[in-house]
Amino acid sequence: MAIELLCLIWSVILGLAHILIAGQARTKELGTKWNSSARDGVQPELNFVTNRLFRAQANFFETFPLFAVVILITAVTQLYSIYSQIGAILYLVARTVYLPLYAFGIPYIRSFVWLIALLGIMLVLFPLLFW
Repeated sequence: MAIELLCLIWSVILGLAHILIAGQARTKELGTKWNSSARDGVQPELNFVTNRLFRAQANFFETFPLFAVVILITAVTQLYSIYSQIGAILYLVARTVYLPLYAFGIPYIRSFVWLIALLGIMLVLFPLLFW
């Protein structure tokens, strides 16, 4: 299997980790009774770490569809290249590192890591546009 597709699979697993980690943090704070309820009322305020986990999750799901699309187009067109390989790896590694950086509130480095993930998407996109 192509490295790009493996990175896509691991990115799906990372997305699931985002959902589970943020959900578990919320359940720990608000309890299983609230979590298993219909949640029709106003959600109580969450602590800063749990809020960061949900923001990191939202941020991941802003970039993941773009990454998935360029990887799938690469696979369909068979335009695999060193650019798509490096880009896929950069995206996966950067997005994995991004989660704890965001959770612990580390500025600047977190933004730099986000840019690396964006560069990864652009590297995968490059051969699709110019070959």
